[in-house]
Amino acid sequence: MGDVLDPLKPYVPYILGGAVAVFVAYIWFNRKKFRSANMVAITGLMTALVFVATRVIQINLPTGGYLNFGDTMIMFTSMLFGPVVGAFAGGVGSAMADAFSPYAGWAPITLVVKGLEGLAVGYLAQRNSHTGNLVLAGVIGGIIMVTGYFLFEIPLLGLSVALTEIPPNTLQAVTGVLVGTGLATAVKRRYPEVEDLI
Repeated sequence: MGDVLDPLKPYVPYILGGAVAVFVAYIWFNRKKFRSANMVAITGLMTALVFVATRVIQINLPTGGYLNFGDTMIMFTSMLFGPVVGAFAGGVGSAMADAFSPYAGWAPITLVVKGLEGLAVGYLAQRNSHTGNLVLAGVIGGIIMVTGYFLFEIPLLGLSVALTEIPPNTLQAVTGVLVGTGLATAVKRRYPEVEDLI
Protein backbone atom coordinates (compact mmCIF):
# COMPACT_ATOMS: atom_id res chain seq x y z
CA MET A 1 0.00 0.00 0.00
CA GLY A 2 2.91 2.36 0.78
CA ASP A 3 4.43 2.21 -2.70
CA VAL A 4 1.32 3.54 -4.47
CA LEU A 5 2.13 7.07 -3.38
CA ASP A 6 5.94 6.85 -3.47
CA PRO A 7 6.12 9.62 -6.11
CA LEU A 8 4.81 12.07 -3.46
CA LYS A 9 7.64 11.36 -0.98
CA PRO A 10 9.98 14.14 -2.21
CA TYR A 11 7.23 16.73 -1.72
CA VAL A 12 6.28 15.75 1.84
CA PRO A 13 8.71 18.15 3.62
CA TYR A 14 7.40 21.07 1.53
CA ILE A 15 3.78 20.15 2.21
CA LEU A 16 4.38 19.88 5.96
CA GLY A 17 6.40 23.11 5.89
CA GLY A 18 3.52 24.81 4.11
CA ALA A 19 1.08 23.61 6.79
CA VAL A 20 3.34 25.01 9.52
CA ALA A 21 3.64 28.35 7.66
CA VAL A 22 -0.15 28.62 7.32
CA PHE A 23 -0.59 27.87 11.03
CA VAL A 24 2.00 30.46 12.11
CA ALA A 25 0.42 33.06 9.82
CA TYR A 26 -3.02 32.28 11.24
CA ILE A 27 -1.77 32.70 14.82
CA TRP A 28 0.02 35.93 13.86
CA PHE A 29 -3.05 37.48 12.25
CA ASN A 30 -5.23 36.40 15.18
CA ARG A 31 -2.74 37.27 17.92
CA LYS A 32 -5.32 39.41 19.74
CA LYS A 33 -7.60 36.40 19.99
CA PHE A 34 -5.01 33.90 21.26
CA ARG A 35 -2.23 33.98 23.79
CA SER A 36 0.29 33.40 21.03
CA ALA A 37 3.15 31.92 23.08
CA ASN A 38 0.82 29.52 24.89
CA MET A 39 -0.93 28.61 21.66
CA VAL A 40 2.30 27.74 19.89
CA ALA A 41 3.68 25.80 22.88
CA ILE A 42 0.50 23.80 23.45
CA THR A 43 0.12 23.10 19.74
CA GLY A 44 3.72 21.87 19.56
CA LEU A 45 3.24 19.62 22.57
CA MET A 46 -0.02 18.18 21.28
CA THR A 47 1.46 17.64 17.80
CA ALA A 48 4.29 15.68 19.41
CA LEU A 49 1.80 13.58 21.41
CA VAL A 50 -0.17 12.74 18.26
CA PHE A 51 3.08 11.85 16.48
CA VAL A 52 4.24 9.57 19.30
CA ALA A 53 0.83 7.89 19.72
CA THR A 54 0.72 7.24 15.97
CA ARG A 55 4.31 6.10 15.56
CA VAL A 56 5.17 4.15 18.71
CA ILE A 57 2.46 1.47 18.56
CA GLN A 58 1.74 0.36 15.01
CA ILE A 59 -0.08 -2.85 14.21
CA ASN A 60 0.56 -3.78 10.57
CA LEU A 61 -2.45 -4.92 8.55
CA PRO A 62 -2.53 -7.46 5.72
CA THR A 63 -3.68 -4.72 3.34
CA GLY A 64 -0.45 -2.81 3.90
CA GLY A 65 -1.67 -0.11 6.27
CA TYR A 66 -1.37 -0.04 10.06
CA LEU A 67 -3.48 0.49 13.17
CA ASN A 68 -2.32 3.10 15.67
CA PHE A 69 -3.51 5.15 18.63
CA GLY A 70 -3.07 8.55 17.05
CA ASP A 71 -6.81 9.17 16.82
CA THR A 72 -7.04 8.92 20.61
CA MET A 73 -4.66 11.87 20.95
CA ILE A 74 -6.35 13.79 18.11
CA MET A 75 -9.73 13.49 19.84
CA PHE A 76 -8.26 14.33 23.26
CA THR A 77 -6.39 17.36 21.91
CA SER A 78 -9.36 18.66 19.92
CA MET A 79 -11.81 18.23 22.78
CA LEU A 80 -9.49 20.01 25.18
CA PHE A 81 -8.07 22.85 23.08
CA GLY A 82 -10.51 23.36 20.21
CA PRO A 83 -10.41 23.29 16.42
CA VAL A 84 -7.22 25.24 15.67
CA VAL A 85 -4.94 23.14 17.87
CA GLY A 86 -6.89 19.98 16.97
CA ALA A 87 -6.59 20.53 13.23
CA PHE A 88 -2.88 21.30 13.34
CA ALA A 89 -1.88 18.60 15.83
CA GLY A 90 -4.10 16.02 14.14
CA GLY A 91 -2.99 16.80 10.62
CA VAL A 92 0.69 17.58 11.07
CA GLY A 93 1.36 15.12 13.92
CA SER A 94 -0.18 12.23 11.98
CA ALA A 95 1.41 13.27 8.67
CA MET A 96 4.83 13.44 10.34
CA ALA A 97 4.30 9.90 11.64
CA ASP A 98 3.63 8.80 8.05
CA ALA A 99 6.62 10.78 6.80
CA PHE A 100 8.95 8.84 9.14
CA SER A 101 7.52 5.48 8.15
CA PRO A 102 7.35 3.34 4.99
CA TYR A 103 4.07 5.17 4.22
CA ALA A 104 5.63 8.60 3.62
CA GLY A 105 3.67 9.09 0.38
CA TRP A 106 0.45 9.02 2.39
CA ALA A 107 1.49 12.02 4.50
CA PRO A 108 -0.33 14.64 2.34
CA ILE A 109 -3.55 12.59 2.47
CA THR A 110 -3.17 12.07 6.21
CA LEU A 111 -2.56 15.80 6.67
CA VAL A 112 -5.94 16.55 5.08
CA VAL A 113 -7.99 13.72 6.59
CA LYS A 114 -6.67 13.92 10.16
CA GLY A 115 -6.63 17.72 10.02
CA LEU A 116 -10.33 17.75 9.13
CA GLU A 117 -10.99 15.22 11.88
CA GLY A 118 -9.32 17.44 14.49
CA LEU A 119 -11.04 20.55 13.15
CA ALA A 120 -14.52 18.99 13.33
CA VAL A 121 -14.05 17.44 16.76
CA GLY A 122 -12.60 20.65 18.18
CA TYR A 123 -15.32 22.85 16.69
CA LEU A 124 -18.15 20.66 17.97
CA ALA A 125 -16.57 20.03 21.37
CA GLN A 126 -15.99 23.72 22.13
CA ARG A 127 -19.70 24.45 21.74
CA ASN A 128 -20.64 22.26 24.72
CA SER A 129 -18.38 20.40 27.16
CA HIS A 130 -21.04 17.90 28.23
CA THR A 131 -19.78 14.33 27.88
CA GLY A 132 -22.57 13.40 25.47
CA ASN A 133 -21.59 16.25 23.17
CA LEU A 134 -17.92 15.22 23.33
CA VAL A 135 -18.88 11.67 22.32
CA LEU A 136 -20.96 13.03 19.43
CA ALA A 137 -18.06 15.25 18.33
CA GLY A 138 -15.75 12.23 18.44
CA VAL A 139 -18.17 10.09 16.44
CA ILE A 140 -18.44 12.76 13.74
CA GLY A 141 -14.65 13.11 13.68
CA GLY A 142 -14.34 9.33 13.37
CA ILE A 143 -16.79 9.28 10.47
CA ILE A 144 -14.77 12.00 8.75
CA MET A 145 -11.57 9.97 9.19
CA VAL A 146 -13.00 6.66 7.97
CA THR A 147 -14.84 8.27 5.04
CA GLY A 148 -11.87 10.47 4.11
CA TYR A 149 -9.44 7.57 3.81
CA PHE A 150 -12.04 5.47 2.01
CA LEU A 151 -12.61 8.17 -0.62
CA PHE A 152 -8.87 8.59 -1.21
CA GLU A 153 -8.25 4.84 -1.31
CA ILE A 154 -10.89 4.03 -3.95
CA PRO A 155 -9.01 5.60 -6.90
CA LEU A 156 -5.59 4.65 -5.51
CA LEU A 157 -6.14 1.06 -4.40
CA GLY A 158 -9.48 0.04 -5.86
CA LEU A 159 -12.87 -0.39 -4.23
CA SER A 160 -12.24 -3.90 -2.87
CA VAL A 161 -9.07 -2.88 -0.98
CA ALA A 162 -10.68 0.37 0.19
CA LEU A 163 -13.56 -1.64 1.66
CA THR A 164 -11.16 -3.86 3.62
CA GLU A 165 -9.68 -0.72 5.23
CA ILE A 166 -13.03 0.36 6.70
CA PRO A 167 -13.13 -2.08 9.68
CA PRO A 168 -9.63 -1.28 11.04
CA ASN A 169 -10.16 2.46 10.51
CA THR A 170 -13.51 2.18 12.31
CA LEU A 171 -11.86 0.32 15.20
CA GLN A 172 -9.25 3.07 15.39
CA ALA A 173 -11.98 5.73 15.42
CA VAL A 174 -14.03 3.97 18.11
CA THR A 175 -10.96 3.58 20.31
CA GLY A 176 -10.21 7.27 19.76
CA VAL A 177 -13.74 8.28 20.76
CA LEU A 178 -13.82 6.13 23.91
CA VAL A 179 -10.32 6.82 25.23
CA GLY A 180 -10.06 10.40 23.93
CA THR A 181 -13.41 11.40 25.43
CA GLY A 182 -12.56 9.72 28.72
CA LEU A 183 -9.22 11.53 28.98
CA ALA A 184 -10.65 14.90 27.93
CA THR A 185 -13.56 14.62 30.38
CA ALA A 186 -11.24 13.69 33.25
CA VAL A 187 -8.87 16.60 32.54
CA LYS A 188 -11.73 19.10 32.10
CA ARG A 189 -13.21 18.07 35.44
CA ARG A 190 -9.94 17.94 37.38
CA TYR A 191 -8.21 20.93 35.75
CA PRO A 192 -10.86 23.20 34.19
CA GLU A 193 -8.33 26.03 33.95
CA VAL A 194 -6.43 24.12 31.25
CA GLU A 195 -8.90 25.32 28.62
CA ASP A 196 -8.05 28.95 29.43
CA LEU A 197 -4.38 28.50 28.50
CA ILE A 198 -4.96 29.52 24.91
